[in-house]
Amino acid sequence: MMEEVLRHENLMAAYERVVSNEGAGGVDGRTVDDLEHQIREDWPRIREQLSSGSYEPSPLRKVEIPKPGGGVRMLGIPTVMDRMIQQALRQVLTPIFDPTFSEDSYGFRPGRSTHQAVLRAKDHIEAGYRWVVDLDLEKFFDRVQHDVLMARVARRVKDKMVLRLIGRYLRAGMMEGGLTSPRTEGTPQGSPLSPLLSNILLDELDKELERRGHRFVRYADDFQVYVKSKAAGDRVMTSLEHFLKKRLRLKVNREKSAVGRPWKRKFLGYRNTMDLKPRLRPDPQSVKRLKLKLKELFRRARGWSLSRTIEELNPILRGWGNYYGLSKVKGVFEELDQWIRRRLRLLLWRQWKRPRTRAQKLRKLGLEKGRANMAAFNTFGPWWNAGASHMNQAIPIKTFDQMGLVSLLEQHRRLARTL
Repeated sequence: MMEEVLRHENLMAAYERVVSNEGAGGVDGRTVDDLEHQIREDWPRIREQLSSGSYEPSPLRKVEIPKPGGGVRMLGIPTVMDRMIQQALRQVLTPIFDPTFSEDSYGFRPGRSTHQAVLRAKDHIEAGYRWVVDLDLEKFFDRVQHDVLMARVARRVKDKMVLRLIGRYLRAGMMEGGLTSPRTEGTPQGSPLSPLLSNILLDELDKELERRGHRFVRYADDFQVYVKSKAAGDRVMTSLEHFLKKRLRLKVNREKSAVGRPWKRKFLGYRNTMDLKPRLRPDPQSVKRLKLKLKELFRRARGWSLSRTIEELNPILRGWGNYYGLSKVKGVFEELDQWIRRRLRLLLWRQWKRPRTRAQKLRKLGLEKGRANMAAFNTFGPWWNAGASHMNQAIPIKTFDQMGLVSLLEQHRRLARTL
């Protein structure tokens, strides 16, 4: 198997994937732009070490990023060379493991997506399974037990050098402030191999759920089980907590886990409505996080032109709108569009600063002199003025359309015709 990992075509595909993914550099400070030069310089030595089983991965660079719901997520960033080797491993291991994974597992698998997982969950609810067991695995990627995981990898992988290399990647230390801490558990997020390894471990959970005849959906460590009553949900919650602890040595976070109605629990950023034929909508917390992100952009934009602000806004709006394209509740998009346009008008109102300047600008934008003066000299605050009729008339929706501002509502309508 190591020969297959080191095959030229496999390595080239891994190189191209790492370069296209870009990403930050590791502890050696090298970026993907340096990888080609590093291969020319170091690859003969590294290949020999990989072939002989003596290769030692570099430590991971510790990075902490804020979680959307609070707290921090710890990432372990490998060097770009180690990313390429891990990607080469993943490409060889995926065809061995992936075909045997559950049909209800969607995370980090070829040809599968979050949208498919969300639609599968909706199907279960529509079929009458209107209670959900929503389980949160406590610090899953940080708590994976290496011996439990490696035992499951070894069931299919017999090449000892490959097993040794995977084990070394799992144990690679985490560097912070120039000091390297050893690692005895966890599979670091930020590593190309981690998503596959997490699926290998949690496949045992999938198989247990299938054996019991449960309806479920799993995307990486996010998973929900769908049942027909709260009593059934409570039984499933208790038994799964015991199974995960005994068989996989994983702990359920009881504070974040619950048995509840699906319209009160989110899954991958979506919620279902409580209709007999449920409709998908963005989770309110996702809308709140988008607004917080945009508010930060608007704060930075106080000295920018309107066109530059729109240029910065559009990629965020396009990405968010594409992700929530499955939503059938259009009111969310309409309200967000109105809020964004009001924020843009607020920027202009603040930039104009003095009443006299505001009056001149409003007249230039087509308002009659008397109305422009009355609007400019009113005593209401900037936010009120941003939503007032004089600003809506001076800067109508068509102005934003002409400037190329992405409309979430229009994007949603277009997506609805294609999905």
